[in-house]
Amino acid sequence: MSLVEIKQYLMQVKIASLSHLCAYFKCDSEVMRSMMGHWLKKGCIRQFAKTPACGKSCTQCVPSLVEIYEWIQPQVVQ
Repeated sequence: MSLVEIKQYLMQVKIASLSHLCAYFKCDSEVMRSMMGHWLKKGCIRQFAKTPACGKSCTQCVPSLVEIYEWIQPQVVQ
């Protein structure tokens, strides 16, 4: 898994949660969070504000993994 692979994936799907990215790339949440930090600093993605829960009372969502990222940088045509 590389930053370029993450970039290409996010450009394709447009929006993904941290838990989805971790499952797709088979990596730890802290590793993925660090890599997403790179794209956040570059202004290529935005992170949606965390919500405490989905509104249901099942409490199955792990709050630390309920982070949503969206690719916002337009693709450069060469």
